[in-house]
Amino acid sequence: MLFITATGCGGTKFVASSSSEGNQLPPNVVFLLVDDLGWRDLGCYGSDFYETPNIDRLAARSTLFTDAYSAHPVCSPTRAALLTGRHPSRIGITDWIPGQDPRNRPLVGVTDLDSLPLHELTLAEALKEYDYTTFFAGKWHLGDEGNYPEDQGFDINKGGHHKGSPPGGYYSPYQNPKLADGPAGEYLTDRLTDESIQFMSAQREEPFLLYLSYYTVHTPIQACNRHLQRFEDKKAALQIGEPNVRGEGGGQTVLDQYNPAYASMVYALDENVGRLLDSLEAMGLDDRTLIVFTSDNGGLSTLENRRTAPTSVVPLRAGKGWAYEGGIRTPLLVSRPGQQTARRSFTPVISMDLFPTILQETGHPLMPDAHVDGLSLTPLLNSDQDTLHEVLFWDYPHYHGSAWTPGSALRKGDWKLVYFYETDRYELYHLATDLSEQRDLSGSHRAELTDLKEEMARMKQEYRVKMPTANVR
Repeated sequence: MLFITATGCGGTKFVASSSSEGNQLPPNVVFLLVDDLGWRDLGCYGSDFYETPNIDRLAARSTLFTDAYSAHPVCSPTRAALLTGRHPSRIGITDWIPGQDPRNRPLVGVTDLDSLPLHELTLAEALKEYDYTTFFAGKWHLGDEGNYPEDQGFDINKGGHHKGSPPGGYYSPYQNPKLADGPAGEYLTDRLTDESIQFMSAQREEPFLLYLSYYTVHTPIQACNRHLQRFEDKKAALQIGEPNVRGEGGGQTVLDQYNPAYASMVYALDENVGRLLDSLEAMGLDDRTLIVFTSDNGGLSTLENRRTAPTSVVPLRAGKGWAYEGGIRTPLLVSRPGQQTARRSFTPVISMDLFPTILQETGHPLMPDAHVDGLSLTPLLNSDQDTLHEVLFWDYPHYHGSAWTPGSALRKGDWKLVYFYETDRYELYHLATDLSEQRDLSGSHRAELTDLKEEMARMKQEYRVKMPTANVR
């Protein structure tokens, strides 16, 4: 196969063309993105209450990353980073769209973008240049009319629009301008999978990118009725009562997995992942399809105003919206075509890495000037190396309904720095000995604190991070 690439920087698009030698097709890509799925919401990541036999089956033929991170503690910034390989702050999307930004707090959050700029090169646009047919289903949340998936390189869009949660809930009628209603009682997670399987069936003779971005398990927590009783019975059998909670800033974190409705949503997700895997096998596509499975941020385990969140990611601290581990550490499975064995990687990796990984794993040249903040995971998948990034950085200069206040975080090796703008406070944790981030070492490890503060300043300069400002009232 011959590849020709023209590269540029900034807002310049990249173009590429290819011609196949013989009849061998490049691998298909199935990218499964789950909304708000927590690090411990899967059996293969340690859940005892939720049941995920099919995702566990996928894990048995994948590399499971124990230290995979989302690019951001909330959805839209991470979704932009996944599609571009660029840090959310570099793009200019630093909050969910349109965000909260209250005007009665000590700080005013930064002004950021309300859509993914059309000049950004997306993974879909890159693969289209290699004659991939590109399909999107589910949650988009990266802009309104004129900035939908079909405007960003996807040939087909089933359900992707500007809303961050399903406007009609999880049962038809969906009230979704990009998804026709199904029969009464149809469950959204099932429908998106149906659409995806139909696409694969029609496309089996040509390479494709299937980007299935499930709305589940985002709120509203709306049970899959066919599975609800299963988990109500399990909760009773295990004698699980009301969850224990722990204070987190102005909010509280749930410490137990307890919610049968949420468990039924996870089980329905798993059921549909199983349907996709079975369909790939039945169509003879499993040996030439790369599968990526991940989440856009941590699980929803922390909320303000004494609200009780639906899941728990303990032993990690906090959850969605926070730059503690619970808000940014996510499941990540990468299954190569024909892979039949399970592997684990303990190397820290991040959302931006998936764009270059998919390019390299499908036999296409990397585009380092495009996915400037991502590094290919191929050397990790090959066991050729066990390190990747020297530093990972998160920037969230806004308030969030999880009780997070504007701040940022950085990981270097086993050390983690968390900074809060309101109080000008730094916290230092050693993740290898304190995964739960309960022992702040900023007072006793001054050298490490100084080093990470310097790294954070450097990263903020590199990404041109915007700072929140004092609220003058």
